[in-house]
Amino acid sequence: MNKETKVAVITGVNGQDGSYLAELLLEKGYAVHGLLRPPSISESGNSFSNIGHLLPSPQLTVHRVDITDENSLKKVVCAIEPSEIYHLAAQSHTPKSFENPWGTFQANTHSTLSLLSVIKDVMPRTRFYFAASSELFGDAVESPQSEVTPFNPNSPYGISKIAGYYLTKLYRRKYSIFACSGICFSHESPRRADIFVTRKITLTAARIKYGLAEKLILGNLETKRDWGYSGDFVEAIWAMLQQDLPDDYVIGTQENHTIQEFVERAFAYAGLDWTRYVVVDPQLYRPAEATPWLADTTKARRHLGWKPKTSFSELIAMMMDNDLAIARGERNRPDTRNH
Repeated sequence: MNKETKVAVITGVNGQDGSYLAELLLEKGYAVHGLLRPPSISESGNSFSNIGHLLPSPQLTVHRVDITDENSLKKVVCAIEPSEIYHLAAQSHTPKSFENPWGTFQANTHSTLSLLSVIKDVMPRTRFYFAASSELFGDAVESPQSEVTPFNPNSPYGISKIAGYYLTKLYRRKYSIFACSGICFSHESPRRADIFVTRKITLTAARIKYGLAEKLILGNLETKRDWGYSGDFVEAIWAMLQQDLPDDYVIGTQENHTIQEFVERAFAYAGLDWTRYVVVDPQLYRPAEATPWLADTTKARRHLGWKPKTSFSELIAMMMDNDLAIARGERNRPDTRNH
């Protein structure tokens, strides 16, 4: 750590990864600037839900900016003059990417190119992190997947992330920018949005426990994923930008679990028999991957000295404790409706 304060920009600071990363950087003495999209008329709830506890910190500043607006994004970043940029903001829900492929591609690619361009033109010493995804592997050609596994995406989201990955690599090679991509496998937390299957499971199980829901509707229970804890992953993300040389890394747990395993453990934690409440809807099936997604994190363990700290069971317990508390609060509110 240099004697002078490091300055970091985090796009998507209120997302689960952004909020955990902001906590980590503040603990390390950074001045953190978080970027959030401008509020919309349809926006509901607390737009600072994951970072509200951090806002009293004088070291955290939040900026409202549309990351697809190149001029606005460049203006804000140039004013901040960060030593590190962590580009986490994205349209990251795979099913939604099929509904709006162009919007997904624009949001996930245009902003990446804008940030890389401003670094090249104005701040060549700034270090850059791009949040790639295991969705790059899609219909994987081998398992486990490492940094040298060929990409074979099967969604617009995965394709948009491949574009960002190759843009990052191009600017690293052609312009000598310190730019890294983290190919992160599925990572969850109590801060995960409930449109994602893991949080949908834990929150619905908690609501069933307190009589606020009657069933949980899911797709293919045999789908396998490599699930880790977001709070662990951001430590690897930070470590990538502290190396002597920039590179790309696969981040995951090297463990595979089915959605059914996740369901079984979540419902058991709540004292419920999952078979009484879970309904499988074939319309929710995604095309099954013939080759399971499983991270080979050998490179990250060797070069970053990183490995996950939180087990699969501990992750589920953490999420269930959070959502059981939420459900209890909902039950005690007089205006509660069935979910």
